Amino acid sequence: MAAALVGSLCLLGAGQAQADEGRLKEILDRGTVRVGVQGAFKPWSFPAPDGSLQGIEVDLGKSVADTLGVKFEPVVVTSANRMQMLQQGKIDLILGGMYDTAERRKIVGIIEPAYWTSGPSLLARKGVIKDWKDIANKPVCGKQGNYYNKQIETELKAKLTAFAGNTEGKEALRAGKCIAWVYDDVSIMADLESPDWKDYEMPVPVLYNNPWAAAVPIEEVNKGWGVFMTGMAYRWQAEGKLIDLEKKWGTKPSAWFVEQQKKLKWDTTYLAPKN
Repeated sequence: MAAALVGSLCLLGAGQAQADEGRLKEILDRGTVRVGVQGAFKPWSFPAPDGSLQGIEVDLGKSVADTLGVKFEPVVVTSANRMQMLQQGKIDLILGGMYDTAERRKIVGIIEPAYWTSGPSLLARKGVIKDWKDIANKPVCGKQGNYYNKQIETELKAKLTAFAGNTEGKEALRAGKCIAWVYDDVSIMADLESPDWKDYEMPVPVLYNNPWAAAVPIEEVNKGWGVFMTGMAYRWQAEGKLIDLEKKWGTKPSAWFVEQQKKLKWDTTYLAPKN
């Protein structure tokens, strides 16, 4: 299977002629793909009762391993070291909640299409907010340095108070100093898993989407390993796997996934017999 896989990749063009000499061959020869995931990032990657890792990104990593016919080896990474570990050859792939940015594209090989997305939303007491418009001229708590703070103030007309840390900002919300906490929806969803926030909700959709991308070593992005992962990322979207994982792990449904699936799904109606 491994030989056939590498052979098929080499047929992709002259630029792929050396695909069997790169990371893809290393993975196949090793019999294991090492995937960098964050170890305490529920529901994307977090410990199961038996101590193993589970979650959305773990399931995606397993799908890569299964397609290659190799073992899956999750490696715990952090936001601070994940790109360095990829550069140093300690992992083969990043699947760790990483935003796709222009700066990161200079360091690692970003895979398109994106496999997840997140963005700014609101945490508020249940029933207080129904729409983003409801924060106009109202006090809102946020975190210092977030790039969307200006938009909250200028476009949505909220009276934003920015705190140095998340804990201070959310405690101000609890104390009634603001009607909502504005932050990344992924973090808010994690908060809502806790009984401490049972009286709160995330009542509005994200303002906009920040895509999360898988990444391979930058020198591999246009070689066999990068081409293979591009195919995997495309299929995750086109075949609805991400929508299925969204349901499996109980994340809030996102219209972005539906849009991506429609955009990337191959139209096979031409195969239907014509009368």
